Amino acid sequence: MGVGTIHFPQYRGSNEYETWVLPAPYAVYRGDLLKADERNVRGRFFRSERIELELSVFGAPPAKGNDARSGMPDLDFTLEVGPSLNVELYRSADRRQKLELRLPVRGVVATDLHHLDGVGWIFQPNVYFEAKDVLDGWKFGLFSSVIYTDRHYNQYFYTVDPEFATPQRPAYSIGGGYGGPQVIASLSKRFPQFWVGGFVKWDSVAHAVFTESPLVTARRNFSSGLAFAWIFQESTEKVDVANQ
Repeated sequence: MGVGTIHFPQYRGSNEYETWVLPAPYAVYRGDLLKADERNVRGRFFRSERIELELSVFGAPPAKGNDARSGMPDLDFTLEVGPSLNVELYRSADRRQKLELRLPVRGVVATDLHHLDGVGWIFQPNVYFEAKDVLDGWKFGLFSSVIYTDRHYNQYFYTVDPEFATPQRPAYSIGGGYGGPQVIASLSKRFPQFWVGGFVKWDSVAHAVFTESPLVTARRNFSSGLAFAWIFQESTEKVDVANQ
């Protein structure tokens, strides 16, 4: 069990930020289908020597009280779930370094815990590089992606319906298309009785199809987070991490 803090924009393209302190549970499970580690929780449905198909899951907190959206409905918590085809492009002989191409396609739902609405799709092809045992046992990760979203997704976040238009916020509607790039760098280390990790993220919507939305008040965002977890229980049975 642990605790973490994260500093992030209320939504991509917003100039208003939130800082949250949250529980940061740290769980490692290496079953045949279900995998959980510091990276994420995922289900793996197929794996060959170089290719695997897994479940990709991502979430974003709600955005409330945003000045650019004043008078408009708040953005609910969003959950993204879908398959990801991962292709291993490179792995070092000692298995300490690897490079993967990942192709996740996720459906997006929004909820305030009373209702659940589908709000489109997101396609986020990315390249992930990982190096283990650097800087005296630390793990370094570098994630670089581009985002494509459909019309329904962009309307949920960036459309201004005529009923909410003001002289400073004209009506705006947009279709689907390119959503911009993201780059995330992370560093973590597992000690005998605790784990610590952090990340920084750069995110740009400067050339996205919705850039001209009046709800886009920052074309670039920076996010960061830090977490610490105490490891109080381990199973006696272990697996070969290199083969996971």
